[in-house]
Amino acid sequence: MTAVRPETAHTAEPSVPGTSTTYLGGPPLRRYLLVYILAMAAITAVNGGVGAILLPLQVQDIEFAHWFTGPDAGVDLQHLTDLKDAVDAGTVTATEQQRHQLDLLASYEAARAGHLSIITGFGAVAMMIVQPVVGLLSDRTRSPWGRRAPWIAAGSVLGAAVLLAVRYSAGIGLLIALWAIVQLSMNAAQGSLNTTVPDRIPESKLGTVSALSGIGTLLGVLVGALAAGALFDHMGLDGYFPFALALAVTGVLFVLAAKDRPSTDLQVADADWKELLKSFVIPLRSADFRWVWLGGLMVMLSYGASNAFNLYMLQSYIRPALSTQESLDLIPLMTLTVLPGTVVSMLVTGRWSDRIGRRKPFVIGASALFAISMAVPLMWPTLPAMFIQNILGGLGAGCYLAVDRALLIDVLPDREAAGRDLGVGATGINLGQAIGPVIAGQLVVLTGGYGSVWVLSLISAVVGALAILRVRKVR
Repeated sequence: MTAVRPETAHTAEPSVPGTSTTYLGGPPLRRYLLVYILAMAAITAVNGGVGAILLPLQVQDIEFAHWFTGPDAGVDLQHLTDLKDAVDAGTVTATEQQRHQLDLLASYEAARAGHLSIITGFGAVAMMIVQPVVGLLSDRTRSPWGRRAPWIAAGSVLGAAVLLAVRYSAGIGLLIALWAIVQLSMNAAQGSLNTTVPDRIPESKLGTVSALSGIGTLLGVLVGALAAGALFDHMGLDGYFPFALALAVTGVLFVLAAKDRPSTDLQVADADWKELLKSFVIPLRSADFRWVWLGGLMVMLSYGASNAFNLYMLQSYIRPALSTQESLDLIPLMTLTVLPGTVVSMLVTGRWSDRIGRRKPFVIGASALFAISMAVPLMWPTLPAMFIQNILGGLGAGCYLAVDRALLIDVLPDREAAGRDLGVGATGINLGQAIGPVIAGQLVVLTGGYGSVWVLSLISAVVGALAILRVRKVR
């Protein structure tokens, strides 16, 4: 329970010592939303720019240098891919040297897809582990800056520092370790940042704030993709540096501009860590929470699998295949085509959901549209199909991002343990993101192509929609 302060209608003070002020509207809410969106955008920009473009390019360079050596070092991969298509179609017979290079191409394709999936998979596993742990710890944190602020600031700064080390990694093993630390740090910050929403936002505004948060996420991905392509053209892998700077600055800015109440007088029971660890299963005892958790897992598995290899698909899956530079130039454009429909979808569905008090139809419809989008490049492996998939998938993702977080908050079993329970909820999303690229990468290795990735993504999105149908206590 909160009590509105007599001197302002914009905030409500907490009745529980050490917890946060609620923003009812006005300048406090607007200031919070601005820095919240900026911080969220910076985190997702790292994933959208570094994770989707710079990291795959770095892995590609490492694998190319490993497989194409000596007289094969100057091979043109686009021409070699065109030769493979012609040989597969039976219109060309490869020479002995060409067969050798085609064997190298197959090994290279499997290695870059497999290793990138492992790198991103380990990073997502780190996310899955850290968010519930940090959520639980932040629920109990006493500090002059509030419960969440120390985790947001420290995670942002540490993630930025390790991101710089990723830029100089020359081997796959080191990339795996450092990228996992980056994801661990960023998600300590992101998990705490997300928990400020139920801490400070009244229930009547959750759908709207969830939509605005989704817009911040989308803008981060878009700006990250646009920036990564432009920075790589001018700076190469030094493009990591601006992303690191933005991550650190926005995390600290949120803490300073949206100051929380001190939590030094927070009353918490003595820690029984064995019991606290057991408490992670408490929210999963709720059937509705379990179904929302599973739905998030499956939709994020679909999302993670379908987006893990965009750069590689443009070079190897679509017909005709593109060069690395052509692919790099097109990825920001593909991302840009997503923006209008996704923003409109977020704004409309977030407010609409709040107005009618319903969440399920939006999440189910978004998951179904996401599944439909996967069928387009599966049936028609061309560049236009990739654009169509991005547009349809963006509409679905906009609706999903606008409402799914509000749905998860609606089914929280214990609002007093929101950090813990949202952290557990995030494990489903992170697990999907973790296993999606790994499963997809291994399918590429086993099948020798990317068509199976779209099959996996389609099925996963359908299962995600079916899971939300089982939620009972929320409409």
